[in-house]
Amino acid sequence: MKKILLIGSQGQVGQELQRILIPLGNIVTISRPTVDLLKPDSLPDIIQHHQPQVIINAAAYTAVEKAETEPDLALTINSTSPGRIAKVAEKIGAYFIHFSTDYVFDGKKASPYKETDPTNPLNVYGKTKLAGEQLIQQNCQQHLILRTAWIYSSLSKSNFVKTMLQLGQEKAEIFVVADQIGSPTWARDIADVIAKIIYQIAPNITGTYHYTNSGVASWYDFAIAIFEEAQQLGFPLTIKQVVPINTSQYPTLATRPLYSVLSCNKISTVLESHIPHWRIRLRQMLAELYLYT
Repeated sequence: MKKILLIGSQGQVGQELQRILIPLGNIVTISRPTVDLLKPDSLPDIIQHHQPQVIINAAAYTAVEKAETEPDLALTINSTSPGRIAKVAEKIGAYFIHFSTDYVFDGKKASPYKETDPTNPLNVYGKTKLAGEQLIQQNCQQHLILRTAWIYSSLSKSNFVKTMLQLGQEKAEIFVVADQIGSPTWARDIADVIAKIIYQIAPNITGTYHYTNSGVASWYDFAIAIFEEAQQLGFPLTIKQVVPINTSQYPTLATRPLYSVLSCNKISTVLESHIPHWRIRLRQMLAELYLYT
């Protein structure tokens, strides 16, 4: 039975990992204030105290807009601390699993990004996540970097799905960006993949991999699907119209890639399984959310 240390157990992926991993093995979950990624020097002692065989870092600075005004904080959490964890993992012989993002790419490609494609992040968040990838690659041989995108979960307090549901109950009309394209991804599927890797494949799978649900959508497409599925389930909605707009009509501090679809062929081959479509998983998540709210 593997001893697993999960850092960032209260995030979207972290909560789903707890759900699936706790029944399977010896898992220690830690999050703030027990562990603080703003204090990289504190991490070695915490990790070595537990002597895990597998370390999962599900913690990150994910506030894309705020990162533009807090670059040092984002860099510490997304780069310096993962680099420090990687060094400790190498020292104790642990397998290190870390999550990264589609925002390491600039969105100028017209086909799904492969793991080998050149990176060129457009915003501070993407730059700090890429820097974290590089430190992990330099400092830990037995590592898995899993890039993913557009994550949502019923367990999270805030994500795009829950924001849309709230707006859909409060407003008759909303405006949603229609020219940014990606792949919505259920956090539970990410957790299931990690569990399969840990218990069936690791440490034979190392390096950088992409994982999202299959299919593509714009944020507008995603919003429409949320409302259609939610309405069928009986969520109380007052929304009458979703208006598509361009990114230029919704200015933000952080520049986002217009196309950030990830190719998941590499991990699909390793897992020997079909990756579920995002619309099917959205339907399942909403059904779960409706049942328990």
